[in-house]
Amino acid sequence: MFRRFFGTVTQYHPIVQVLLAGTIFARIASSMSLPFLAIYLQAATDMSPTMIGVTIGIGSLAGMLGGFFGGYLSDRFGRRIIMLAAIYMWGFVFLGFAFTGIPMIFALLNAVNGLCRSFYEPVSQALMADMTEKEKRYNVFSLRYMAINIGVSVGPLLGTLFAAMNGRLPWIITGCIYICYGILLHVLLNKFGIRRIEGEKKEPVTMAQSWGVIRKDAAFRYFIMGGIISAISYSQMTSTLSQFVNGQFASGVALFAWMMSINAIVVIVFQLPFSKWAEKRSPMTAITVGSISYAIGHIGFAFSDSWWMLIVSMIVFTWGEILTFPAGAIIIDRLAPDQMRGTYFGAQTFTNLGHFLGPWVGGMLLQGYGGQTLFIAVAVVSIVSIWFYRLGENRTMRRDMNAST
Repeated sequence: MFRRFFGTVTQYHPIVQVLLAGTIFARIASSMSLPFLAIYLQAATDMSPTMIGVTIGIGSLAGMLGGFFGGYLSDRFGRRIIMLAAIYMWGFVFLGFAFTGIPMIFALLNAVNGLCRSFYEPVSQALMADMTEKEKRYNVFSLRYMAINIGVSVGPLLGTLFAAMNGRLPWIITGCIYICYGILLHVLLNKFGIRRIEGEKKEPVTMAQSWGVIRKDAAFRYFIMGGIISAISYSQMTSTLSQFVNGQFASGVALFAWMMSINAIVVIVFQLPFSKWAEKRSPMTAITVGSISYAIGHIGFAFSDSWWMLIVSMIVFTWGEILTFPAGAIIIDRLAPDQMRGTYFGAQTFTNLGHFLGPWVGGMLLQGYGGQTLFIAVAVVSIVSIWFYRLGENRTMRRDMNAST
């Protein structure tokens, strides 16, 4: 797995290689700790389940609001400064989780955690695009998504092991890894002349100009709407699906754990061949096929009456994930002006609204109408997202035609 990944990334700029490799180890570190945050808060504090939910949700809300500003600041002051500040701060946030026991401090730390993620991830994607030829960017974003899943496939198991030794240990290790990664990235960005590369860019626009361009960009708004609706569909996998499986099947917790492991394994196995297929086609084709795969997967969940049907449904659903995530990044990359790439990638985090709304809407449907109705409904939602993406694609083509005349 690692040999296959690292054998592929060597064809790219050293900074891109470092970012991709760093993504693996950063995700291993964060997935040792963050998936267990609710359990950790329950053990380390006297917070109620509702307060724990609010504390965890604060991270998503902060990330949704922070992405645009982080992306803008990277366009304004450079990718290097914003990325490094986010990584160093992230490391201290994880150490803070380990050593505090005050509920309000936990909430504040998780808000800063969401901001760090929303600053680092769009900026790192923008830097990867800066350092890669256009025709190779889809593959780079696919490799990045593969790197995330390699990390997620390993991290929770390590987290369980370290937590058995000491509940604080996963958080301490995660914080130290992020700080060390920040130091390494700091040295390499300076070594490979990222300051010089950033100095060659055009004069950046102001915050008001950035917001004005995005506000007037109808194609971008349609893409964001498509992303929000797609996120409502996708988020059921990490929220209501576990409740549905646990309620409908014997040993539901174990079954869902297997399904999540299969999700990560399918991404790792299929990411490279799927990216080669998608590179020869438009991002819109990948989005369409991926959204249909989401819908088929949800229909499969709705009518599954055995383990193997759920597993097959998860495989098909994951194929959609493999196609839509990198294609969404490519759409934003092609839409954004060069001097505002960070701003556009940052504003893409507005799609997190779907991850916030999805569990709430899905929970109401599951409770009020049952799992079959829920998954049929979100299958329809997956198809509806294609329509918004198509509207955005049509707007983009119309704009390009006007610009060429």
